[in-house]
Amino acid sequence: MPSQAEAIAEWLRIQSRWCARLDSPLYATLLDRAATDAEAGGPVFDVLLGHADDPRGSALALRFMGAVHRLVLTDAAPALAPFYPSVSGESAAGDPWPAFLDAVASNLSLLRDLVERPVQTNEVGRSATLLGGFLRIARETGMPMRVLEVGCSAGLNLRWDRFRYESGSWAWGDPTSPLRITNVFDGAAPDPAAVDVVERIGCDRSPIDPLTEDGRITLMSFMWPDQTQRFSYLQGALAVAAAHPAPVEQADSIEWLSTRLAGPVAGVVTVVYHSIVMQYLGEDGRHRLRELLAEAASRASADAPLAWLRFEPSRPDGGGRFEVRLVLWPGGEERLLAESHPHGPPVRWLG
Repeated sequence: MPSQAEAIAEWLRIQSRWCARLDSPLYATLLDRAATDAEAGGPVFDVLLGHADDPRGSALALRFMGAVHRLVLTDAAPALAPFYPSVSGESAAGDPWPAFLDAVASNLSLLRDLVERPVQTNEVGRSATLLGGFLRIARETGMPMRVLEVGCSAGLNLRWDRFRYESGSWAWGDPTSPLRITNVFDGAAPDPAAVDVVERIGCDRSPIDPLTEDGRITLMSFMWPDQTQRFSYLQGALAVAAAHPAPVEQADSIEWLSTRLAGPVAGVVTVVYHSIVMQYLGEDGRHRLRELLAEAASRASADAPLAWLRFEPSRPDGGGRFEVRLVLWPGGEERLLAESHPHGPPVRWLG
């Protein structure tokens, strides 16, 4: 059986490999070095001691990196800041590891507290992956939408219809939106449709208020600092959030959704949606969600249809392909609509 140090190091190395695959060389390098430090019982191990048995889906490595990034964003790690394009605009030459390790060693107590926070990326690029599903629902039902997002963090993706999406000559959404997501589709694109969202609301166990300074820093801290376009999208989404309120309730996803789906709502299509949430629900939560949707689906009708739209990994542990799937009731056929990078475009539309 591996020791705590070995188990923590494995957490970090798995995420290092993912960051390398997902175009974050800074995090790939730092996480690999952090794994070696943890094995040696260094400051990284001191911060993460006691977390070796955390659930796999809780993303320990990203919680840790988000905690250190927060130090940089709040000027608590000035020597590390030049290596983080999120604050410096570009990455300084040289080795970031000594400054990273010093930041960890100098802030052990604070980092132990920060690493308890769940990952809250609220990746707005994922709205682009879900867009084709919303357009398909609008075309097939011809009805206004009531949208319910589970696990929605700060609720930025609740405003998906307030963003602008462009892909070559194809475009959809408000051309004056502060958030313009470009190069959305790799090849084919879905047919446009008129969308009317008449109700929007979400839930999260630990919601973030994107209109507060603490909320904005928390959202930025979980962005990977060398992926500057993601930062640009986040800034645009925060401007949209300031102009278009969308309520997010603090609640357990299953209990909240059970109340919202207690009875059909006539005259609208109710859309339950989420992105990269299932792995955080655990096996029992995933089972309960499917049961709840099946029960609500039994009450769906042509006058009160129900849709389940999701962007999730093909495997429950967070691995495999990242897929957009749609089920629309009455009917109940599950359709694979698209595949995408987990952070968003480019989207391969299959619909």
